[in-house]
Amino acid sequence: MDLSHSQSSKLSLNLLSHASSPATVSINRRQIADDSISFQIDSRIRDPTHPLPSIPLQLMEQQSESHNKEEDDDGDKDSEDEEKVEEFRILGHSMCFKRKRDCDSLSSATSSSKNGRASNELEWRRNSVRAWGNQSLRQADPDVFEIMEKEKQRQYKGIELIASENFVCKAVMEALGSHLTNKYSEGMPGARCYGGNQYIDEIETLCCERALAAFGLDPENWGVNVQPYSCTSANFAVYTGLLLPGDRIMGLDTPSGGNTSHGYYLPNGRKVSGASIFFESLPYKVNPQTGYIDYDKLEERALDFRPKILICGGSSYPREWDYARFRQIADKCGAVLLCDMAQISGLIAAKECVSPFDYCDIVTSTTHKSLRGPRGGIIFYRKGSKPRKRGMLLNQGDGSDRYDFEEKINFAVFPALQGGPHNNHIAALAIALKQVATPEYKAYMQQVRKNTQALAAALLRRNCRLVTGGSDNHLLLWDLRSFGLTGKNFEKVCEVCHITLNKVTISDDNGTITPGGVRIGTPAMTSRGCMESDFETIADFLLRVAQIASAVQREHGKQPKAFLKGLENNKDVLELRARVESFASQFAMPGFDA
Repeated sequence: MDLSHSQSSKLSLNLLSHASSPATVSINRRQIADDSISFQIDSRIRDPTHPLPSIPLQLMEQQSESHNKEEDDDGDKDSEDEEKVEEFRILGHSMCFKRKRDCDSLSSATSSSKNGRASNELEWRRNSVRAWGNQSLRQADPDVFEIMEKEKQRQYKGIELIASENFVCKAVMEALGSHLTNKYSEGMPGARCYGGNQYIDEIETLCCERALAAFGLDPENWGVNVQPYSCTSANFAVYTGLLLPGDRIMGLDTPSGGNTSHGYYLPNGRKVSGASIFFESLPYKVNPQTGYIDYDKLEERALDFRPKILICGGSSYPREWDYARFRQIADKCGAVLLCDMAQISGLIAAKECVSPFDYCDIVTSTTHKSLRGPRGGIIFYRKGSKPRKRGMLLNQGDGSDRYDFEEKINFAVFPALQGGPHNNHIAALAIALKQVATPEYKAYMQQVRKNTQALAAALLRRNCRLVTGGSDNHLLLWDLRSFGLTGKNFEKVCEVCHITLNKVTISDDNGTITPGGVRIGTPAMTSRGCMESDFETIADFLLRVAQIASAVQREHGKQPKAFLKGLENNKDVLELRARVESFASQFAMPGFDA
């Protein structure tokens, strides 16, 4: 075969020496035992993703025909099977090559090449997944990362006094940002709609066990559902499970410190929450002079209204709840007694507040406030035999009836109202509930109450008016009307000075548009390590805010635009902000390093 005129072909002959240099000899000797060259066809139209393997050829000297004849006569047939001598003319010269005809070797080389291609393709796919799936937040979305970093600094440099906020630990954050968010788990443990939930079942079961243990509840008498997305969802699940649309519920009036999820109408009659849209609600109120719940009027209204669910608990009530009295009223009017302990659940777990579990049929809560867990909701419900009814207007039971809350409430949570639970939240809640059962947590809640008492005393010494004159729990209500201020303007000055709290209505305010006070809570700053003396300093900051707000209001008026204009480049604001940031930056931040 003469390849002298190869220019006319699209194929070119590559002769690759396997003994061209000392560096390559050692490598290629492993593959080819003798001095040889490789024969490789190169084509410009060849698919570059599928390279053809080079064929090793052995160069032989020219030999006489007689010698070849003798070799042929004396040659071994086995050798003939394994090798074939071929003559080529290259550039006018006759050359002989000996090529191995080992089919197994050729097959092995081809298979190796295919495996190599498959391995490279799989590695390419792995790298493609990692390219988008394993990027850090900073790399994947610098815009969101930057905003989150600014929020981190705001939390670190500010004073957090919102009663319904707290700081979680790093372990809770890790669970919230974990792979558990990938799993869909509609249904209850052991009865899921999807497969692959055996470990999710273990986590949720553990969370339920810890929830009962945290509040000292007997599993024979109490059950728990940890799937609600919030306490509002938990409350609505209770209503959905136990009531029909249009049935009656009764809770504390929102301007008196209640929660809109207990049913609330604006003064113009507008229905604010789903509870008031789908059910009929009538509130009870606090005494406007004392700020305490008027239990006599409550009983009178309940017996007239006959709610099917009577609700105790609220968002802004600084005193203990008389659960025994609530139980008596509920029995008299034939109502299920529901406690929404969202604000004080941590205090109840630490036995720093009276427990509602001794009197109530159902107890709901958030999991992120004083409980110091992730954001979510939880429902506790009674199980087992009912006690004899104590109501005068009800038939006396014999104690053989059993509670039927479990199936109704679980069905209301799913499938009636929610889809799959947030497994990352449930795992994070299990972590928080483990901490709740420790002596360290009890000491923390004791400090929360001490700090509230210290803050209340400091404000009272400065002639500030507190609703009910103080607090029994983790929050207090400051009536700002004696300063001529609204809660909205005071809240805005606090915010620009890096203090966060929230405006509230006072019991005799007209509506919720111009609330006359603010709600102040101590759990978050206690989580950062603040003690009584630190809340004395915080009281000074708050009084200074009141002074700044009064001065700006006198100079610019109460209207929002004019008032905000007076805060721009205000030297008093800038000076107080610097003091607040310097103070807050002294304390550690749970969960992350700022």
